[in-house]
Amino acid sequence: MAASLSCAFFFDAEPLGEPGMPALDACALCGKRLRRDCDIFMYRGDTPFCTEECRDEQMQLDAVCARQAARAATRRQQVYSSGTESPRGHRETRKVSVAS
Repeated sequence: MAASLSCAFFFDAEPLGEPGMPALDACALCGKRLRRDCDIFMYRGDTPFCTEECRDEQMQLDAVCARQAARAATRRQQVYSSGTESPRGHRETRKVSVAS
């Protein structure tokens, strides 16, 4: 009996912070409605997908985004370490005292 109650709780639960939005309602990628009598493929803990293909596609999209973010971070680091620009993209100015 406890197992059936936990299953019912799992499907009927609402995520915190999103009232009225039932959990595991639709595939996070294609939007296809998820059925209770079919497998649900999870990714990153709480993101449901209707098929392994949808889940794999999302994983590939996330990997591409992560690579792009890493490249952008590397470019920013190179600019900052060169000392020609400040973190906000403005040229740095320094006061230099001149002895007369």
